[in-house]
Amino acid sequence: MDSKDGVLMQRYELGKMVGHGNFAKVFHGRHLKTGMNVAVKIINKSKVMKAGMVNQIKREISVMKLVKHPHIVHLHEVMASKSKIYFVLEYVKGGELFDKLLKGKLKEDSARKYFRQLISAISFCHSRGVYHRDLKPENLLLDDEGNLKVSDFGLSALAETRRQDGLLHTSCGTPTYVAPEVIDQKGYDGAKSDIWSCGVVLFVLLAGFLPFHDSNLMEMYRKITMGKFKFPNSFPNEAKSLVSRILDPNPVTRISIAEIMETPWFKGSTEETIRDSTYLTEESETETHSLENDCNLNAFDIISLSRGVNLSGLFYRNVEDEKEVRFMSRESLGGIILKLEEIAKSWKLRVVKNNGVLLKMEGLEDGMNGGLSIDFEVYEITPNLHLVEANRLGGDRVGFWEIVNEHIRPALMGVV
Repeated sequence: MDSKDGVLMQRYELGKMVGHGNFAKVFHGRHLKTGMNVAVKIINKSKVMKAGMVNQIKREISVMKLVKHPHIVHLHEVMASKSKIYFVLEYVKGGELFDKLLKGKLKEDSARKYFRQLISAISFCHSRGVYHRDLKPENLLLDDEGNLKVSDFGLSALAETRRQDGLLHTSCGTPTYVAPEVIDQKGYDGAKSDIWSCGVVLFVLLAGFLPFHDSNLMEMYRKITMGKFKFPNSFPNEAKSLVSRILDPNPVTRISIAEIMETPWFKGSTEETIRDSTYLTEESETETHSLENDCNLNAFDIISLSRGVNLSGLFYRNVEDEKEVRFMSRESLGGIILKLEEIAKSWKLRVVKNNGVLLKMEGLEDGMNGGLSIDFEVYEITPNLHLVEANRLGGDRVGFWEIVNEHIRPALMGVV
């Protein structure tokens, strides 16, 4: 665990394990100086690398830095050792919403409260270009005051990962909660697919069972693609109307989040609206408890600060890898794009841009191995820290290394 006597990085005292998965274990922890309770997710780096999940970990870090909201589990910081990655998260001790459902369906006002908070969180995610893609009761936690917290952004996607058709194409999620267009594998709108999953969650809260379920997976997928399900007799009438509009198999006509918020069932009574007013909050203005400023380093900062404690083995390939270079830059996104364009011009390379974070340099003349072609991707980790990836798509490897390592990296003040 890279800790002594249950103390991690001289910052956190680790307690009992509260959860585990294939690649990670989660422990209850306590910040030694502030006494604040946290959850520490410990990820085995070698397992992640062997499973090819490097990009998923990078994306999860990036996403959780973007989505600070009262109903989303907060990421305090990321640390790393030679063998482990540590996510220090908000400690949510009320357990999973799923545990409540093991006792049966919820009362209508409780279901409305949780659904409002879920919609508030997901609306905020979408406004930041983040799509969760694995919404289900197991990923919805409850704090000690009974408020919902969305967790587990491991399968999430960012808007800039959409293809030229403006759609996402990676099929993922939990089969019983996944939208029909995701099953069809023809591309899907991340926001619309999240809304579908929210609809399945609402159905489960009010019915106590899944709308789409079958021992035969293909038959279940057929029901999902047809939007074929039945309400129990006890299901509230106004909620039936809302769920039917959410579980519309056609994403084009499926209800939007803005429309959901205007429906009678969602609004409920005035008394409920006042009592559950936290769902209207878009973003927390201040942290309830803050760790020391010098603790708020993310994994990418650690790369630049220490050889002994870093993630370089995870995020950087061996220097003999001839097709890819990765480095960190403290330049702004605009500054990075501008400098890349300037260098391309000096090398007589044509620049092709896509959405500002994808950029390609192409040679105007063919070399021994064809025209030099380099694909760049820029990931925002924080507003002042970016990960730059350069991939050689074609052309001479010597030219690629010369332009990237001797010109581009120094110009962007690349941090190794």
